[in-house]
Formats: sequence, structure tokens, C-alpha cells
Amino acid sequence: MSIAPLARRAQCATCLRPQSTCICRWITRTLHEVEALILQHPREVARAKGTARLLHLSLPRSRLVVGEQFAPAQLQALVLSPWPEGASASEVRQALLLYPDTPQGPALGLLCSEPWRAGQTLAPSEVRLIVLDGTWRESRKMLYLNPLLQSLPRLALSELPGSRYLIRKAQRAQQLSTLEATCAALSQLEGSPGNFQPLLNAFDGFVSQQSAYVGTMTRPNSRQRGG
Repeated sequence: MSIAPLARRAQCATCLRPQSTCICRWITRTLHEVEALILQHPREVARAKGTARLLHLSLPRSRLVVGEQFAPAQLQALVLSPWPEGASASEVRQALLLYPDTPQGPALGLLCSEPWRAGQTLAPSEVRLIVLDGTWRESRKMLYLNPLLQSLPRLALSELPGSRYLIRKAQRAQQLSTLEATCAALSQLEGSPGNFQPLLNAFDGFVSQQSAYVGTMTRPNSRQRGG
């Protein structure tokens, strides 16, 4: 006797989640000048509490690419080549990696990159922010496996507010989700914190929706910014 396969749940074509848990209502188109490249660890794709997809759908000048180890030529094109393909070479952006300083880097086999200095004179439209979406362990492995990322100047966030990401555990209140950390970085680079407040307000709605599914509210997760 054959057993019929289980029917797959209908999926939203935009947010790629089951239609019953669609998050498109929280997409908040936000104008910004700094480009954002979100490199998402493969394990993060299926995590319902992840925020990278919502972030990408809300930022028109962003790209979301899934992978752990990228071919050098592919990563160089993603990080350094003008968007869209075929754009003038004069439109090349300064790439900055959103990642905290890792003084133990040499012991882990990582290159020591220079921190980004806020006084450096670049217009926001000349910058591309590189964001790693994953747990601390996953993002550190992505960094280790991709030397180009190690060589980029790093943007470390400071004076952070407490996280609003109340559906994942964290060791410190300032450990933010990918969406929160990217908004903070863009605000810092563009000097316009109020510009991203509507997206953060929508993020609160996303968090409430997810907490209703799990039934309990916990503290934010120990992720690098991730989620």
C-alpha cells in the first residue's frame, strides 16, 4: 500500500515563508544611501525568527546572498563590483564589514583588519556595508573561510540601545538582531537615526508575531548581531 506524501504548505512568494506565517505586513520600505550586502549562513534560511529577509525586503539598496564559503571571484564581485552589473567603474563603493574587533584573531588564523574611522571622508552613497547573518559561531566560520572578508575595514557599533529582539536569548542586552544592528550601522554612517525608526517599529510587530507562535517571550539570543 502506497502512502500519499504530505502536502506542502503554501508559501509566500515574497518572504518565502508559509502563507500562514507570512511577514510581508512588516515590510517597511526605507530609503537609504549606504548599500547593504547581507551574507546569510545557510542554516539561517529556515529559522523562523531570523530577520535578514525582512531587512532585505525593506532596504531597496540591499542584496541578500546565502552561503558559507564563497568562490573568491564570486565574493569579490559581490563585495567590490558596482551594482547593478555593467554600472560604471566610478561607482565602486568602499566596503565595510559590520563586525566587532577580534583581538584574538591571529590565534584563530584570522587576518587583522583596520577599524573604520568615523572621521574618514566618504559620502554615504560611496559606502557598501557587508553584514554576516548567523550565530556567532556561524559568522566567525564565514569570516574564517573567506579571506576577503577578513581584509575589509571593520565597522564596530558603539553606544547601542538594548535589543528589542525578545524572542532569542542573549548574553548581553546590547547583542542585536541582524536587522537592528544593520539599522544602527546605517544610522551611524548616514547620520540619520530617525530614518530607520519606522522599520524598527515594524520589527516590534514582527517580534510580537513570532512570540505568539512560540507562546512564550524570552530574552534575546547570543548571536553576533544575528537573526
